[in-house]
This record gives sequence, C-alpha cells and structure tokens, in this order.
Amino acid sequence: MTKSMRIIVMGQQAFGKDALAKILDTGVDEVVAVYCEPDRDGKPVDPIKEYALERGLPVKQPAHFKDQETLDELAAFKADLMVMAYVNVFVPEAARDVPTHGSICFHPSLLPLYRGPSAVNWPIIMGDTKSGFSWFYPTDGLDEGDVLLQWVCDIAPDDTVIDLYFKKIYPAAVDSVLEVCDLFRAGNPPHSEQDESAATYERRCTKKHARIDWNKPVKQVYDLIRGTNPAPGAWTMHGDEELSVYDCERVPGDGISSRIMEISEKGVTVQCIGGRIRMKRVKPAGGSKQPAADWAGSVALKTGDTLGG
Repeated sequence: MTKSMRIIVMGQQAFGKDALAKILDTGVDEVVAVYCEPDRDGKPVDPIKEYALERGLPVKQPAHFKDQETLDELAAFKADLMVMAYVNVFVPEAARDVPTHGSICFHPSLLPLYRGPSAVNWPIIMGDTKSGFSWFYPTDGLDEGDVLLQWVCDIAPDDTVIDLYFKKIYPAAVDSVLEVCDLFRAGNPPHSEQDESAATYERRCTKKHARIDWNKPVKQVYDLIRGTNPAPGAWTMHGDEELSVYDCERVPGDGISSRIMEISEKGVTVQCIGGRIRMKRVKPAGGSKQPAADWAGSVALKTGDTLGG
C-alpha cells in the first residue's frame, strides 16, 4: 500500500472546495495543485480557488488542455492522481492520463443513468425512487467510463432538488473522496463497466422543460415541480403573466384540470388529473418569492379561475 499520494484536485464551486478541504484535513495525501475554470468578468472568485490560495496551493486555470505547454505544466506536478470534483471544462485523454494513476471523476447519479448536466433534476422529474452518485474513470464520452464506486439513496415522495442533493448526495459525496483516495492508495482500484444498454442521456434541464401542464396526471405535475425546485423553477401562466411555483403539496380532489379549486392561508389549490396541487410558495414575474395566498390576494384570484394559458 502506498503511504501517500500526490494529488491534483480539479473542480469548481462549493463541492470542489469541500472535496479539497476533506483531502487536506486528513493530511494523508499531498495536494500538489488545484485546477479550476478561468475567472469570469464580474463574477465572484470561485470558492475552490479562494480556498486553495488561502492554503498556499498552486492554482491553475487553463481554458482548455489542447496545447503542449498546458500539458507540460500539468506533468510538472508529478501527480499520482487527479480528482475531478465537479468539472465543466472538457479534459482530454492527454491530460487525464498525465498522473500516474490517471483521473477519477464525480457524477451525481447512478451511472449509466442520467448522464449529462442535470443529473439531480431528472430522477425526481421522472418519478424515480432511487438516486445517488458515482465516481468513474472519465473518457472522451459524456459521463462514460468504468465506475470506481457508487452510493445509493432513496428519493422520498416529497423530496425536492434541495433535499436530494444538498441533504443527501452532497455530504456523502464529500466524505467519499477519502474512500476514493484510499482505493487508489491500496492499489488495484475497482473497475466496473457501465451497462451501455441501460444508459440514459438527459439534456440540461432548463426553463422550457419546467413549464407546468395542469392537464397532466397529478403525480407528473408534482414530480416536475419538486424536480425543478429551486432551479430552474417550475412555472405557469396566470393570464399574460408568468408565475414561478416552488413549494407545494399533493392533495386529493376531483374537478376540471387547471381550475383553481381552493384559496386559503395554506395556499392555492389547482386541479390536475386524478388529484390537486396546493401551491404554497410562488414568485410572480418581477416580484419576489412569497406565500401563494399573498400572491392570490394581490391579483384578486378567485376559485374557478384557470392557470396555464
């Protein structure tokens, strides 16, 4: 077993920072460099860059890895492993294979399911009851390559993106970076081939995917709302105005779809097929997030009105 490795951490945002901190705090392995995206005009400094500089680590921010100079700079760190913790920049094989043991990458789904950039949203939207994360050996394909390890969790019936990612996947994933390092340090880390026949690719979940159709079965509507909460945010139309819908709950009842069935302090209840959705927190166009009851009062909403346009 190797006692210590020289590690490059490549990542962005809070997850990259926390993964870096987890490795540094153990003191078992040496982080020899941190790679992150180039700075963006008018945007705050990336948390991983800020933290790395505070810890006195070399920070590199190449826009790509196409030129030999960038590859030579990477090789000069003589790393044993590159840990890719939330990476948006494409890293070609020539860069991935520079460290002695290559590179390992994080993805917040149970690969080969939900390859792509919105891997937390889609399992909820599709009504799945399980999700998790994978550490895999990246290739030039999108989230392809053998899997090192996976972690599975339940998606509860009322989980939103916040519940699934920030309360379940995120903390477990940050802790798992130590297991990843342990597996490489021990030698012969696992390789499990992804089942291509089961692979799914999902595009980025955007506003166009988040429009509510109140004429769908109530479960589909509910899954869409919670699977886009808080981002990109489900939305509907009230007359000519957009209304974003966040916190909500399913309630029983029958009626004509898209009709407002009840308005109370608890929220605004809308009929779908086979049940109703009670909107509890909404955001009108140009306004702020607020209780649905407050919004209903501000627009003189009445039972029998319709949403959707």
